[in-house]
Amino acid sequence: MASIRDLKQDINFVIGDIIDAALIQQDTNPDADVAATEAIVDDSIVVFDELIAKVNDKSVENRKAHLKSVRQDLETKGGELIERINKL
Repeated sequence: MASIRDLKQDINFVIGDIIDAALIQQDTNPDADVAATEAIVDDSIVVFDELIAKVNDKSVENRKAHLKSVRQDLETKGGELIERINKL
């Protein structure tokens, strides 16, 4: 199923870009709070693990609706992480 593969790639790319942005922000602002950046990276990894686990869950009744909700979760949680980076 190409849509599942695409969804996994989207999760990987979005979370990877968020982690990259957090680390770039940390490198460009060495006097900024390192703990806040590390917390964002840690939370990003947790979100990644949660989303991949949801994608791999085959026990749901309506798989299409489930994957759509996973994509929506990616958008909302990714947006929240980006907002946290912007506040640094």
